[in-house]
Amino acid sequence: MYIYLNIKVLKLKTKRKLFLKKTKFLVIVGLLFAISLSFSSCISVRVTEKNSEIETQNLEKEKQEIKNTLNSMWSAIEQNNIEKYASYIHPDFTQFGETDPVLKEGKQAEIEGIKDWMADSSNIHTEMIDPKITIRNNVAWIVYYWKDNGTTNGEPFTSSGKSTRIFVKENGKWLCIHGHYTLIS
Repeated sequence: MYIYLNIKVLKLKTKRKLFLKKTKFLVIVGLLFAISLSFSSCISVRVTEKNSEIETQNLEKEKQEIKNTLNSMWSAIEQNNIEKYASYIHPDFTQFGETDPVLKEGKQAEIEGIKDWMADSSNIHTEMIDPKITIRNNVAWIVYYWKDNGTTNGEPFTSSGKSTRIFVKENGKWLCIHGHYTLIS
């Protein structure tokens, strides 16, 4: 009986030691897991902040590209370069012009309208005032005020207005797909 009790006690001690080892192991694993989670969340926050900074830089770059595109469109008109102007217009272009009673549709309609205006006009200059740009994926819209001047049919003109333009980015290039212009004066 004595041997039987000693064996039982020995088994209990062994089980207890094994239980303590397992418990210590699980505690250490749990602590390591908690530390790694904490560390990875710190890294994640840093990466997120870095990504946010990069996204902000890219967003500002894209906004500048849109303004540059619109200025290049106006520059093409000033230079009487209809091919260059056409390169910025999307095939599905639509517009509500300053005095248009109905929606104009299609790139060709826009090109013909600008071409006719350029044939009768000279010294055209347009300025963008207080632009606000919003970008969502590959679609952007810009709202702004404008002033322009020049000569049409031999008569000097000046005008101002407000506008919304919508751009889509295709094959790495922003194209104007819609314009809405309201004449103020």
